[in-house]
Amino acid sequence: MTKQDIKKVFPADFLWGGATTANQLEGAFDADGKGLSTSDMAPFVPKELRNGKDFTFDVNSVELEEFLGGNTDVYFPKRNGVDFYHRYKEDIALFAEMGFKVLRISMAWTRIFPTGEEEVPNEAGLAFYDNVLDELLKHNIEPLVTISHYEMPVHLTQKYNGWEDRRLIDLYLKFANTLFDRYKDKVKYWITFNEMNMILTSLYTGGGILEDKIKGSKEQVAYQATHHQFVASALAVKSGKEKMPNAQIGCMICRLETYAASSKPEDVLQTLKEDQMNLFYPEVQARGEYPSYMNRYFEENGIELVKEPEDDEIIKDNTVDFIAFSYYMTYIGKYDPNDNSNSGMLVSQVKNPHLEVTEWGWPIDPIGLRVALNRLYDRYRMPLFIVENGLGATDTLEEDGTIHDTYRIDYLRRHIEQMKEAVADGVDLMGFTSWGPIDIISCSTSEMGKRYGFIYVDQDNAGQGTLQRYRKDSFAWYKQVIKSNGESL
Repeated sequence: MTKQDIKKVFPADFLWGGATTANQLEGAFDADGKGLSTSDMAPFVPKELRNGKDFTFDVNSVELEEFLGGNTDVYFPKRNGVDFYHRYKEDIALFAEMGFKVLRISMAWTRIFPTGEEEVPNEAGLAFYDNVLDELLKHNIEPLVTISHYEMPVHLTQKYNGWEDRRLIDLYLKFANTLFDRYKDKVKYWITFNEMNMILTSLYTGGGILEDKIKGSKEQVAYQATHHQFVASALAVKSGKEKMPNAQIGCMICRLETYAASSKPEDVLQTLKEDQMNLFYPEVQARGEYPSYMNRYFEENGIELVKEPEDDEIIKDNTVDFIAFSYYMTYIGKYDPNDNSNSGMLVSQVKNPHLEVTEWGWPIDPIGLRVALNRLYDRYRMPLFIVENGLGATDTLEEDGTIHDTYRIDYLRRHIEQMKEAVADGVDLMGFTSWGPIDIISCSTSEMGKRYGFIYVDQDNAGQGTLQRYRKDSFAWYKQVIKSNGESL
């Protein structure tokens, strides 16, 4: 085979689309019986008032009001989202215009079970998602549903401290089974938890855990909560397969590809350890057992997981069908003799001098995506699905209603080129859903100004604006990418 013979093409059934989540998109936080979720408690604090402090989560309104000098006018952007709840037909029509094959969504736990402990689900919430799914299918767009995406009923954090308590497993399964029973004829693709590994970065975001309620170390609680999620995920896979034999159910991580800072053996070993901490999550869900390196880590760091006798068998017998992941950046692994921990930071503290960064300081590394795809596929020999990738940037709405986001087109083009290279390498890649096909509220900062979409939404950080939708230049570009199955970039 010559170099010219190698075909860099995507499969004919490649799933092109976009990815969203209920808590950043829908709004209508108290409509039709919906309860308060953890994401509804994420306030927006202007950058100039943060002083480096993270007010995104774990802040109740009293503490925030004191910090802001008694100002009671605190804005919680995720409560309003971008009003997809009332505009879903308009937005789905725009996705269809781009030619989407798939749309990743999540279903708000609190729309179905407002407190999480109801025995009977909220019919109005179920009906809303029926309408959304029907609208997607009308436009020949496959739904990819994430069951739990960075939100849960606030009631469960207050009563149980979220996933620290094993009783969350049954409450989650009630929710998951309700979705399976209701939508089994409409949804083929499912993900049990969004970016499960990020619970190590934010206990509240990933696990609904309030740090002031923790007794003992945060790390002990984080891994115990992780174990409960592993069991819940495995039981959801088991139940989902019984109810929907033809469904595909996957796990998901935030993939943190790591490069060694140097060829110094200590840096290489540190990089290996950081990689293991990231891959631990699909390791358990795809292979069905705790890897030996994690058992050693637990022993050396005094972490003792409380398990039921059947837990290991449940995890072993109910592995996932595919591995989904988000990819935004790569990291640098550097040995520090004074720090035995793994970084787990959203942005590495060691800068890569070979990479440019976004406005928000995130390294841009398209080749790293090819590396990540190859390493994941070589390790698991399982279908992969890129379910988040995109560029958060400040966009300008011109007077004529245009938005010239050439920087976003360039970012996505370079990443899709590397996806194509990975497919030519032999990687089994199911699809690509860009993060934020329409502008939504930022997960990390709860701001509107950090925009990812192909569709501009007229709304500012304070929630002011018409909410009118505008097509960006990237809209027409991505439409052509999909139409050509990635040939025209």
